[in-house]
Amino acid sequence: MSTITLAPAPVRTRLRLTRRGRIVITGLVSLPLVLGVLFTSLNGGGATATSDRSAASFEYVTIQAGESLWGLAESIAPDADPRDVISDILSLNQVSTADVHPGLRLALPSAYSH
Repeated sequence: MSTITLAPAPVRTRLRLTRRGRIVITGLVSLPLVLGVLFTSLNGGGATATSDRSAASFEYVTIQAGESLWGLAESIAPDADPRDVISDILSLNQVSTADVHPGLRLALPSAYSH
């Protein structure tokens, strides 16, 4: 007669988490939610696009041959320091240099519009 050897039946164990394990799992699961809320709250006050064009109405001037920003600044704001006026014009038009050429169209800051 032959003997049959049986393998022991698999033992089913139940997964048990310690208190520390529960804290880690809870933290990992809630981390994306916390980051999402944080990102939304910090970015929630951003600019929104509108179709209201009345808020962005500027007076424009076109540079003529032989005209400089210094002369333009003195003509639109005779009582102000021309360096401040030039700085405001360059900043508004996002121009990095004071070298201008004929035909360049510049928006004037509302403080200096007539």
